[in-house]
This record gives sequence, structure tokens and C-alpha cells, in this order.
Amino acid sequence: MPTPPEELIAAWVGIDWADDHHDVALQVAGSDAVEAHRLAHTPDALATWRAQLAARFGGRPVAIALETSRGPLVAALLEAPFVVLYPINPRSLRRFREAFSPSGAKDDAPDARLLLTLLVKHHAQLQPWRPEAPATRLLAYLVQERRAAVELRTALTLQLGAALKDYFPHALEWAGDDLSAPMATAFLQRWPTLAAVQRARVDTVRQFYTQHRCRSRARIAARLAAIRTAVPLTRDAALITARVAVVQLLVAQLRALAPSLARVDALIAEQFAQHPEAPLFAALPGAGAALAPRLLVAFGTDRTRFPSAEAVQTQVGIAPITIRSGRSEQVHWRWTTSTFLRQTFHEYALHSIRESAWARAFYTQQRQRGKSHHAAVRSLAYKWIRILWRCWHDRTAYDEARYQRALHLRHSPLATAVKQHNAA
Repeated sequence: MPTPPEELIAAWVGIDWADDHHDVALQVAGSDAVEAHRLAHTPDALATWRAQLAARFGGRPVAIALETSRGPLVAALLEAPFVVLYPINPRSLRRFREAFSPSGAKDDAPDARLLLTLLVKHHAQLQPWRPEAPATRLLAYLVQERRAAVELRTALTLQLGAALKDYFPHALEWAGDDLSAPMATAFLQRWPTLAAVQRARVDTVRQFYTQHRCRSRARIAARLAAIRTAVPLTRDAALITARVAVVQLLVAQLRALAPSLARVDALIAEQFAQHPEAPLFAALPGAGAALAPRLLVAFGTDRTRFPSAEAVQTQVGIAPITIRSGRSEQVHWRWTTSTFLRQTFHEYALHSIRESAWARAFYTQQRQRGKSHHAAVRSLAYKWIRILWRCWHDRTAYDEARYQRALHLRHSPLATAVKQHNAA
């Protein structure tokens, strides 16, 4: 619900949540008394408590502070239309706690009271959480789960490569460049050892490569020759047996993950195509099927959430922070931010270098000035956010040619760099 005026708030609540219970501290507006109780984390208990709040305060707004903006407790609280959620950064709560408990002692019930105090005394400085529309939230859940699945695939692939290096390093070349790819997992499932692939008929191995779209006759011939003449790294039966078991376990997981990830990709594509904001992000240079939905989720649909490009840069952690004390001044990146959002813009900037002439020229400029690769990409992401915010704010799709014309009309040094880069 929209942020209500303070005088309309019926009650203030601090909740310290846990997996099986939640400690609650409640203060009725206009009263100094604090009511404390423990709430079980069950659907029935949460539903009963919501109903009690609704009956007690007549559906008037109830402000609730807690340390998260997602999860089962948040989902349960949002079932009540009168709830106004104030997510508190855990670091902010920790520092607030340390002000009252220098020893570092922590307890759930006192934390609930601290959250309540923070909310009552400083709610004007806190931002209430405004959940996005269901279509945007669904897309947000999907792209975040996809990212987690990709990270799992990467971890499994690294483990698989490490296991093969112990007893069958030849497979790192013969199975293909990507150990998570269908050809690699099929190869290792069929021939998990050097002895196994050497026992196979030459025509069988050749047919395997052909069926998995390896069309280079020279490459196939080289692999077949290498298989015939290869010698084992080790003949230690105990080591080989143990590593084969690990390889088979990892291969099974990778083969099961592939179709599941494909289904998630299809669902993301379907939801993205139906989203009203999709045209603003679909044609961005370098975004593609993976990053365009993530950029949409990063901005959302609520134009009041980011009143300026600087607000986006700060929220996603691309904008650096400056710490000044006396004559000392330090500039470094933001630690307390969403890693997923920061990765989204960093990865988009990196991919845009191949598709956008000005982005490529800008990156080259930054590298020539002595910046590292990642620092140059972050600088590019910082610049992209300003452009994307304007497109999002004005509901106007990005136009590469139009932007390059604008650079030229402003006599931007970047326009000259683009021309020189294109000429080269």
C-alpha cells in the first residue's frame, strides 16, 4: 500500500524473524507501552495474527519493521492490505544494537524491540517497501533462480574438471571445451575412463562426435589418433574407482540440470514477452535473452522508486562511495548492496562492448587511461545506467544511432573516439 501519513498509523511493530518462530514487539500509536510476544512460524498462526491486527485496528495501517524484504514471512504479511513493511538492512540494525550493547550481545526478543524503536523514532528516514506488480515479481523470482541454477552448473562443472584431472585429463580435450554441454556429459557417461574409450570401436567414437555436431573431420581424426596412443595418467585402481564414482555423480546432476534450466529459460522468455515494459529492454545492444529480463527487473515499473539515474547507481552498487575524515579521503565501491543487481549491470556493460560502437570506444578509452578491465567495465555500467534510466523514465526505447548523433551534436570526445574506432 502507499506510504500513509504518520497520523494514520494505528500501530508500530518490530519483528525479529527465525525459521520456526518470530519475536514481536508492538506499540500502539500514541502509547509508550510495548507488547511483546512470540509468534509461531506456521500458516495458521500468521493468518490468525493478521486477523487479530485487522480486527483490533479496524484495517488501519500497521507499520512493521523487519530485516528482510523477501521470504515466507514477507509473503504472509503482504496478504494483509493494511500492512506497511519497512525492511531494515542487517548492518544498520547491528550498528543500532551496538549503540545500546557494546559487548555485542544479541537476542531475538531485544532485537524486536530495537527494530520497533528504530521504526518509531526514525521512520521518516526509512523507506517503506513497495512490492512490484505480480508480473514483475514473477520475472524477478525466475531470473534470480536462473542465476542460482547457472552458478550451480558452474560449480558442478569445476568439480567435474578437477576430478578428471586426477585420473583422466585426456577427457578435458576429447569431451569438448564445455564440460556442462550435452556432448561432454554424454561422452563421460559412456566412457568415464581412458580404458573404456580405448576399448570402443573407432567407428563408434567417430559416429558419437558426428551425432553431437562435431563436423570437423580433421578434429575428429586428431581425437581418434590421440585416443589410440594415449597412456594413462595413473593405474591406481582405488583412485580411479573413486573418481569415476564422483564423475558419474556430477555428470548425472549436470544432465538433469540442463532440461530444467531450459524450461526456466522458456518460462522467462514467455513472461518477458508479455510484460508491458519489455519493449524498453528487448532491443538493448548486448542484452539478449538472459540480461534483458534482468534489466527490466532491476528497474521495475514504479517510476517513483528511482527519481534519478543516481538513485539507480546507488541502489545497485555501481556508484562508488567517498569517505572523508579530516584531510583523508577514500573512494571505494559499495559493499552493502545486492550482488545480483550489481552483476546484472556489470555483465550487461561487458556484453554491450561487442554490440555497441560507443560502448566499445568508451571501454577502450578507459583502458588507455590505465584502468583495469573490471574498473573500465564498471565505468561503462555507470554510464549505461544514466542512459537506461532516461529511456525507462521517458518510456522511450533505446536507439543506438540516435545516441551517437547526440554525441556528435554535443561535440563529445566519445563521438570522435567512435569515428576513429570505426575507421580502424
